[in-house]
Amino acid sequence: EELGYTSPTPAQEAAIPKVLSGMHTLIIAPTGFGKTEAALFPVFSKMLEASGMGVRALYITPLRSLNRDLLRRLYGLAERLGFTLAVRHSDTAESERRVLASRPPDLLITTPESLQILLLHRRLRGSLRNVRYVVVDEVHELVGSKRGVQLAVGLERLVELAGEFQRVGLSATVGNRGLVAGFLGGVGRAVEVVDVSGEKGYEIDVVLPTPADEDYIKAEE
Repeated sequence: EELGYTSPTPAQEAAIPKVLSGMHTLIIAPTGFGKTEAALFPVFSKMLEASGMGVRALYITPLRSLNRDLLRRLYGLAERLGFTLAVRHSDTAESERRVLASRPPDLLITTPESLQILLLHRRLRGSLRNVRYVVVDEVHELVGSKRGVQLAVGLERLVELAGEFQRVGLSATVGNRGLVAGFLGGVGRAVEVVDVSGEKGYEIDVVLPTPADEDYIKAEE
């Protein structure tokens, strides 16, 4: 309530039970439907129920999606729940990278490219051994691209390091849901699709002002 979350959006209503159940889940919804919270509310809830060291959740997003509003919301949630959060991408200062290595956060926000570097970094690699949840934002943009191939390989390398983890993808409306779900899951993993892309509604007020005599006078002036 402090952060303005008073009732769930359609995406959150449909997706939260799936993610809580442990299913790999692809959430498809338009911008503004609260997809990020639909993934992280249940992930944070599960993290509260189980202790762990090092990075327990990864939020992988294209750099352009790392806007101030997203970070403000995530920091607000993490702070109130007692979780630590950090961001790691190509522009992260060296001093921040050293802190990241010495005190790994509970939730790490990073990019597909930086994930590869994390998997090669000797100290940071060890911090990823306890990853249990990976949220991939804008997953539809990665399918069929070189960045997507890089991420798919990176996720399989992470499995070798940390064991199997729950995958949650966030996507705008797409034509081929199965293709995006298959990309998110990789080989041999079933992905539940939650699609609320057709449920966006609008409330429209038609306002017809009636001019008064003084309005005509002012108009002539």
